[in-house]
Amino acid sequence: MPETAKKGARKAPKQPQEASKPETKGQVGLAPQNAQKPEKKKLGRPTIFTQQMANLICLRIAEGESLREIVKMEGMPERATIYEWLLKKPDFADQYARAREEQADTLADEIIAIADEQPEIIPVVDKKTGMLIEHKLDGAFLQWQKNRIEARKWTAMKLKPKKYGERVALAGDADNPVKIEAEVQAENLLSAVLKNVELKKQADD
Repeated sequence: MPETAKKGARKAPKQPQEASKPETKGQVGLAPQNAQKPEKKKLGRPTIFTQQMANLICLRIAEGESLREIVKMEGMPERATIYEWLLKKPDFADQYARAREEQADTLADEIIAIADEQPEIIPVVDKKTGMLIEHKLDGAFLQWQKNRIEARKWTAMKLKPKKYGERVALAGDADNPVKIEAEVQAENLLSAVLKNVELKKQADD
């Protein structure tokens, strides 16, 4: 190429380099700002019968828990599912019935435990002098305890009537054809409980 051509030739201007852009949070390697953590899937209630689950249900019933309380617990089947198992699984139905009978014994033990609880004592003070006059039992507390005992007594009678229910004796002759004597064991137990409370009150006085 001639020398004059070399002198007249112009160099192409340099293109300005693009400034490096800072990495955004949306790029690979960085979690986007509005990304949501994957939710943990909640386990559904069991619907398939297993002997392990049957044993757990019957154990809790025998220990005094109601079916209403059991089905509220996490991991336990629905009430309708348990009823379906009882209809379709005769062995489970027998096991469940035995657990209910054992529950009656648990309730009877709870009645004794309630009777052994320390009764609430209310001090009676003279309004004028402020002097202590006497101590008396809290009537509301006694009524509450009585309701607790009555509920357990009634349930035990229904669950195991041969042991905690009514015993009826029939006897008669020509002058008195039929004589019915009913003895309620649970009623006698309640009387003993209330008597125990009164004895505790006398001992405190």
